[in-house]
Amino acid sequence: MSYQWPLAAKELFAERYPQMINTGLPVPDVDAVRAAITDMWADEPGGWVHEWSALAARYAAAGSHDLSALAYGWARFPTLADEAKRGALARQTEQYLLAAPGFAVPFRRDVLNLPYRGGLTQVPVHVFTPPAAAGKGPVLLVSGGVDSWKMDVHGLLVTLCSHAGLPVVAFDIPGTGDSQMPMSPDGAEIVRGLIGHARTLGNGIVVHVGISMGGHYSARSGLAAEADAAIVLGGPIEAAFADGRLPRFGMDDIVGNALGFDRQPSRDDLFTALAAFSLRPLLDQENQAPMLVVNGADDVHVPQEDTLVFEGRRDTEVHLLPDTGHCAITKLPEVLQIISEWLPRTLATLQADPGTAEGAE
Repeated sequence: MSYQWPLAAKELFAERYPQMINTGLPVPDVDAVRAAITDMWADEPGGWVHEWSALAARYAAAGSHDLSALAYGWARFPTLADEAKRGALARQTEQYLLAAPGFAVPFRRDVLNLPYRGGLTQVPVHVFTPPAAAGKGPVLLVSGGVDSWKMDVHGLLVTLCSHAGLPVVAFDIPGTGDSQMPMSPDGAEIVRGLIGHARTLGNGIVVHVGISMGGHYSARSGLAAEADAAIVLGGPIEAAFADGRLPRFGMDDIVGNALGFDRQPSRDDLFTALAAFSLRPLLDQENQAPMLVVNGADDVHVPQEDTLVFEGRRDTEVHLLPDTGHCAITKLPEVLQIISEWLPRTLATLQADPGTAEGAE
């Protein structure tokens, strides 16, 4: 289920232009597409999908499959609200796989059948494996947000893989990307299946890394001790869903699509759906795994309380970074440094503990 909603392309460009060029697309090409687009939803010249897809097709014809995948990623942005957007995602996947032989880390795409609500659901995953790490050590399970999916955060995935020297298994959270199911609190069942699969790819130890709404799911994995450790980067936890608070800055309808609404929901409908995501019941327990929680102090989407609520908890390190926003993305080198210091220390403790997945094997 999905729906379109009033959305001005000019506003979207104003918000996302830095992200478009920082991922590697040439500035003149982005500027040309920006000038050509006059409508968000029309699948015709001047329409968002049409103009971005035309640029992507030119890249593909020139053999620049990496740039083509980036452009198709913007064509399908911000959500799969119609057939044109879904078609753009399919072409993005084709171009991404054509670009894969040039990736800095060996890559494969697997399609898993995982338990969900008494049946099975297909979950495609992208696996990056440093040759020296294949089958030998811990595995990072990584999930992105509601509008930045696993192909969109490719650079970050490769950087994490290289920094940590560990395999990375990336997936789209329920309601996004390749997922066949809407976003819901019980999407955690799918994540449990992914954790179980990731355990088979190394020594059994899995660290769930979540970005934005993916950080909500990694926080759930850590608080419930379903993963062996968890990294939460800008994840909404409790305050983001409380007191009538709703997603801001155009995110409400992106989230509405992810939740599976087939029409623009009322504020009450959206709030009721989101209130069920509060992790308060898990916060009230104390059997969590080791956790690292990081966000920017100026995040406009996730309140500071959703980071600070972890302060003082057992086996938890918290960083609320000043002068940066959602997911502290403008201070990514500092975030990676924090992760690179916390992760080896945490893994050493886990591997020395006979109660971990590794010791139990």
